[in-house]
Amino acid sequence: MSERQVKVGFFTLLGVFLRLGLTSFGGPVAHLGYFRHEFVEKRKWLSEQAYAELVALCQFMPGPASSQVGIGLGLQWGGIRGALACWLGFTLPSAVLMLLFALYSGQITQYLGSDWLHGLKVVAVAVVAQALWGMSRNLCPDRPRISIAVLSAVVLLIAPGVGAQMILIAIGGLAGWWLLGGASHHQQHDVLTVPLSKRAGGIFLLMFFLLLGLLPLLATSTSSPILELIDRFYRAGALVFGGGHVVLPLLQAEVVPTGMVSNDTFLAGYGAAQAVPGPLFTFAAFLGGASDGPVSGLVGASVALIAIFVPAFLLVFGALPFWSALSHFSAVQQALKGINAAVVGILLAAFYQPVWQSGILTALDFSLALLAFVMLMFWKVPPYLVVLFCAIAAGLGWH
Repeated sequence: MSERQVKVGFFTLLGVFLRLGLTSFGGPVAHLGYFRHEFVEKRKWLSEQAYAELVALCQFMPGPASSQVGIGLGLQWGGIRGALACWLGFTLPSAVLMLLFALYSGQITQYLGSDWLHGLKVVAVAVVAQALWGMSRNLCPDRPRISIAVLSAVVLLIAPGVGAQMILIAIGGLAGWWLLGGASHHQQHDVLTVPLSKRAGGIFLLMFFLLLGLLPLLATSTSSPILELIDRFYRAGALVFGGGHVVLPLLQAEVVPTGMVSNDTFLAGYGAAQAVPGPLFTFAAFLGGASDGPVSGLVGASVALIAIFVPAFLLVFGALPFWSALSHFSAVQQALKGINAAVVGILLAAFYQPVWQSGILTALDFSLALLAFVMLMFWKVPPYLVVLFCAIAAGLGWH
């Protein structure tokens, strides 16, 4: 069975993702939990299986996984315009905040406290726990898939790393193909559908590699400050595996030794990036805005922000048409069941490190996380209100 066709308008998608961009604290794993709550549970715009397939694909590709999931969702529901709407809504709030911090960091730091920031880490624990609860029930309903998920989590906790994640997804697919073959003939399976042909996908993938190779040559031959800025941030966005935090050493190597920003400025911006909702890749807006080079301010922030996200668009637009076509084959459907179970295991490992270890430091933290979990899971309180509650509670000393 193909995924139920849902068509959503540009401004509807923009509004939904703008709200998520304003309230999705906690990093990439928490973002995936917010997305699942909004679109799988609340709106029922896609199935658990289709969502997990998209998460698995984006985990396998370089780039910011949560932003790529949002782009993929928008592509499915509204085509390329829908993908742009989802990215713009999810990215704009944190990008604006990071630009303001770049321009007015001296004044802003006088008024920012730190206690409420810890409340955002606590609420991330509850959000990810809720996502794990629902995904495990739907994607790991039998002993083989439970085993794949648990073993994936164990391996990743013992040997963490992006390479291990990719290997576990591949092994999960092989295990699903081998162990779950009998069940696939009797069960319907939802697959992602995207309004792009494989030919169009091939063109987008070609553009990804052409830009990766040509931008350094163009920047060097023209000595254009804007092309140099685009090259630096495009390369950082194209070569990072493992999500937002992994891009930091790549960005530091691009902007600090070249004198674009000082190391102190870089670290100050990184600290501010932890306090804003949305994708960590909007750190690029801070770096472009705070640049000591010829391109800075609003122009520098805009160029850097767009350049670091362009690879994510090209990869999602290029990969999804092929993934969607392959998903119709029964052998691939069997493998996808194992891949989905492995994704649950990867999220389970991430729930412990970094989500739990950075958020739960005391018994009071645990009690606040438990209350937030109950509010989300059983009281059905909107996530943005839970975020606000935890931030205020921690700011008042509940941690």
